[in-house]
Amino acid sequence: MHKLLTDRAGEKMLLLGNEAIARGAVEAGVAFTSTYPGTPSSEISLNFFQMSQESDLYFQYSTNEKVALEVAAAAANAGLRSMAVMKHVGMNVAADALMTLAYVGVKAGMVVLTADDPYMFSSQNEQDNRFYGKLSGLPVLEPSTVEEAKALVPYAFELSEKLKEPVILRTTTRINHSTAVVTLDSIPPRVTKGTFKKDPFNLVTVPAVSRKLHAKLLEHIKEAKALSETSPLNFIEGEGAWGIVCNGVSFAYVKDAIKDLDVAEKTKVLRIGFSHPMPEALIQQFLKNCQKVLIVEEGEPYMEEAVKAFAQQDGNTVEIRGKGEGLFSRLYEFDPQTVRECIAAYFGIPYTKPVPVDVSDVPEVPARPPTLCAGCSHRATYHAVKKAVEGMDTIYPTDIGCYTLGVLPPLSMADFLLCMGSSTGTAGGFSKATDQKVISFIGDSTFFHSGIPGLINAIFNNHDLTLVILDNGTTAMTGHQPHPGVDMSRLHLEGYGRLSIENVVKGLGVPFVTKIKPYKVKKSIEAIREAVQFKGVSVVISEEMCVLYAKSLGLAKGKPFRVTDKCKNHRECLSIACPAFFIWDGKVNIDPDLCTGCAVCAQICPENAILPVKKP
Repeated sequence: MHKLLTDRAGEKMLLLGNEAIARGAVEAGVAFTSTYPGTPSSEISLNFFQMSQESDLYFQYSTNEKVALEVAAAAANAGLRSMAVMKHVGMNVAADALMTLAYVGVKAGMVVLTADDPYMFSSQNEQDNRFYGKLSGLPVLEPSTVEEAKALVPYAFELSEKLKEPVILRTTTRINHSTAVVTLDSIPPRVTKGTFKKDPFNLVTVPAVSRKLHAKLLEHIKEAKALSETSPLNFIEGEGAWGIVCNGVSFAYVKDAIKDLDVAEKTKVLRIGFSHPMPEALIQQFLKNCQKVLIVEEGEPYMEEAVKAFAQQDGNTVEIRGKGEGLFSRLYEFDPQTVRECIAAYFGIPYTKPVPVDVSDVPEVPARPPTLCAGCSHRATYHAVKKAVEGMDTIYPTDIGCYTLGVLPPLSMADFLLCMGSSTGTAGGFSKATDQKVISFIGDSTFFHSGIPGLINAIFNNHDLTLVILDNGTTAMTGHQPHPGVDMSRLHLEGYGRLSIENVVKGLGVPFVTKIKPYKVKKSIEAIREAVQFKGVSVVISEEMCVLYAKSLGLAKGKPFRVTDKCKNHRECLSIACPAFFIWDGKVNIDPDLCTGCAVCAQICPENAILPVKKP
């Protein structure tokens, strides 16, 4: 049995933050869950997927975040508690539906989890999704600990049903990927089938209906603000004259700093966990009798702007600071030392930084940049494209996935990137704006997610470009989740359909479509050269299973290779940047424990000096 299905109230369990959130949803009686995977939220979905195989919980990996939100919204309006899970940039994809769903509302509880990623550990931007609460008018909740993350999920469902609106649960990487001991509560029975009651003049958002619904939303926001004022998620600790307002994981850093600086008697802290609508009256009460106030929040000055506005409305002229020179930055995530130093500096507390450990006699740790795995088929495809377009002036728009790592030298196969699916759209723009040859790259999962509209646009507008679809049979970067093109029978799962990328592309009307097996280097180069020379839209489908996915399925059969004495040290093999290669005593070698036997290096070696390892 899956550990998160353990139904023993009071038992303690060591859980990852994302596991705690999934458990909280189960304890809330969630019946319908959906997602498009994205770090730092992916483990929530993985646990839902696993639990759905052992229970009556419904879960789906949706085509993209907008679809995930839409199916969950339908379930919530049919009377089922539902949850849509995504990373912060996924909320941008879902926003079109989210804004109007706030007007329509829900009949049963619905939680939209957005996992923000300060410092961009696995993301292309650092946006602060608290602003989606203001933009949509929906409540936003923020946990400060792993255990609180679990507890907030049932609270969010109850709040959703009280307001008849979706509730945004906003986490950050430090909550999602921390581990802590969590106390389990009981698991209630789920309501897994609902009934949709027709009410088109409240549920079909034509303008006349939406005008009425907007007024209703404003009433719900007013009700949410009253709940925020008395919510147990917003509380004050301490009675000192130095005020600190904080949220999320920053609350833990603030508590540590107050203890380390020995200023507990001088400070009072307002922790905000119900962050939209902000509790105006509670904040104004907190500001009274404060000599000065510091706002501690990662990301944008969301709370700082609100607190200053509430102070001004109340005629309070207390000094309030947060982001700014010498204090907190809008960049990256915080840490205990940063918070401690800023608190000491702002309140004039004597503080001496700890003397760093002397490491002058320790050799510098070699940099380990992110790289494609040994044997990754994307590397072979990049090599084939390079050879096929030698001498051409090229632009390589790329997309979100493992293949984005092709940006690094010596591959250097990424020139422009905005977001999921942008490779097809930007490729069309470059093809019209320049005379350069445009070759864009997109993965199979990303193609289904949001790459198709850009390709349709290119066909309609007669763009001249080549799209290379890197089909490795899974959503590899986020942990091998399925997508509409995955063969689910390999996972011993039934009841799923499967879309052929080739059929989709041909069905769109692409005039030139070819498939390659990238490990067959010579044939791949020839096929890509023909596609690039075609005038108009051409598509190359590079089909080879992710080497790690194949290994997990027991399908990897390659034998490692070795560099023989024939090697003249030309080092052309190093142009594919495979991490199985290393230099020893000035000569190229292959680590047999890393080599997957893809044989790409053997095919590009001019001396045929790379051969399979002989059996002992």
